[in-house]
Amino acid sequence: MGEVLIQAQDICKSYRTGRESVRVLHGLSLELRRGEAVAVVGPSGAGKSTLLNLLNGLLQADSGQLQLFGRDTAWLDDNGWSEWRRTRIATLFQEGNLIPTLTVARNLAFRCALAGRETNGEQKLLEALDIDATADRYPDQLSGGQRQRAALACAFAMQPALMLADEPTGSLDENTARRVMPLFFDAVRERDLGALIVTHNTELARRCDRMLELRDGVLRPWDSVTSS
Repeated sequence: MGEVLIQAQDICKSYRTGRESVRVLHGLSLELRRGEAVAVVGPSGAGKSTLLNLLNGLLQADSGQLQLFGRDTAWLDDNGWSEWRRTRIATLFQEGNLIPTLTVARNLAFRCALAGRETNGEQKLLEALDIDATADRYPDQLSGGQRQRAALACAFAMQPALMLADEPTGSLDENTARRVMPLFFDAVRERDLGALIVTHNTELARRCDRMLELRDGVLRPWDSVTSS
């Protein structure tokens, strides 16, 4: 097994709405290693996006222990989280987080520059994702599926250790999703990174090494959930 990238123990997170505290995560634990793709499924409002935002430092847990890359994140400041998001953690959001004033090619180059990587092989990424013809277009000139594939290319271009993906097939039609997802999983293994994928797409989830369900604030193996 590869290096442990995520080690979370007893993570709790609540939100305050007026005078009321709404508990989202309660005693959640998770481990993810290099070369592994793990799917997280669950009903809307279960806390899946909250989990991703805890793992990329956009939110902080109320309690529990979170280690990333073998380091306790309790000692990580905003600058440290920012550095990791530039160089080690790629988050693929549903809306495809591209810079609207840059073409697809310049988005790729900018992401590489932020990560301190030289641009190399980005054209092949675009070709593999069947969007090489869009390299000189701006995000608002692309379809939703093209934007999502361009965002995926940007995420891989930075050569992260950890990929956090929120509904990566959400903007793709069925045929495109079936074409793109093998490329996604091939890249995870070839680049030896870890991927945590939040999805409602059962077909996508079943392609992962493990399936977990987030319900009642905790993660459980999918098989134990469906058989109970």
